[in-house]
Amino acid sequence: MPSVIRLYVRAVTGLNKVLFMLAAALMIVIVPAMMAEVISRYVFHSPTVWGMELAVLLFGPYFLLGGPYLLHLGGHVNMDLFRNRMSRRGGLAVDIANQLIILFFCAVMLYYATPLVLQSIEYRETTFSAWNPPLWPYKIAVPAAVLLLGLQSLAELARLCFGDKKDDAA
Repeated sequence: MPSVIRLYVRAVTGLNKVLFMLAAALMIVIVPAMMAEVISRYVFHSPTVWGMELAVLLFGPYFLLGGPYLLHLGGHVNMDLFRNRMSRRGGLAVDIANQLIILFFCAVMLYYATPLVLQSIEYRETTFSAWNPPLWPYKIAVPAAVLLLGLQSLAELARLCFGDKKDDAA
């Protein structure tokens, strides 16, 4: 693999690994917020106005930002039953086709999600709940995660095309 492509692959995979770890750390906020809500609601009969909404809003970025590195790890749903029965060359063709489909999906999602986020920022969109937090910081996670997924898919495609093994150290 040419060094500039190897650098790209390692940089994208490394960035997605860091974001994966940060996204996982969101559970440190989500779980206590949900616990506080449950205790407040069922023990003190006084639900919070923010607990469940905060958990729901943070779960979106948690889920989305973990996806690109999960693609590198091979943790997404696969049709391994069929894939494992194929020849090495047939499996490679399927893997390349999968990455191209992911790239197409990312392009379509970016095309439609980005204007919605920009509109949310422009209108200073909120949840209209009693707590009423702004929504745009959470909505930014959608095009950001889709862009990162596309960049990771491109890195995986480069690995496949150049016959490079996955480097988990990245």
